[in-house]
Amino acid sequence: MICWVLYDIKKDRQRNKVAKACKHAGLYRVQKSVFLGSLENNEKDTLELEIKAQIDEMTDSVYIFPMSKNELCQTSLLGQAFDKKLVTDDVKALFF
Repeated sequence: MICWVLYDIKKDRQRNKVAKACKHAGLYRVQKSVFLGSLENNEKDTLELEIKAQIDEMTDSVYIFPMSKNELCQTSLLGQAFDKKLVTDDVKALFF
């Protein structure tokens, strides 16, 4: 499945650890606090546990949105949808 991970994490150290966990899971950074990529169910569950261990549930928020490839292709990208410095051809291939 395709997954989006979006977060708003107050502390730099925890935010960096969450970003590293997303990268380690094979997700691609498409904006500063947004990752996108393919994950199996067990990989998504593992990532969720890793993130939960890092965040402060009273101040931080993390969204993990799973979707099918078909749903992803129907996503509307408006304006500067991706940070051009971060987006790779691998990410573009998910959409096209």
